[in-house]
Amino acid sequence: MHKSWPKWVRDDGSVVACTEKVKVMTENFDEIKQIAQDALEDGLLMEVSEQQMREALHALVDNLINPYQKK
Repeated sequence: MHKSWPKWVRDDGSVVACTEKVKVMTENFDEIKQIAQDALEDGLLMEVSEQQMREALHALVDNLINPYQKK
């Protein structure tokens, strides 16, 4: 049911190979996907435009803040 997530890489292009880190990323993305799917379905059931729902979900991701931003 779930697609494979990308191979995770660092800013320098090196692969994040730690099994535990990859496991956490997989779990996080599986959860995010399910929550986003649930939100989309709820919106559609409440007759919200599918296009608007998709745009709102994209905007949500686009507006996430990196608290570890390098100065």
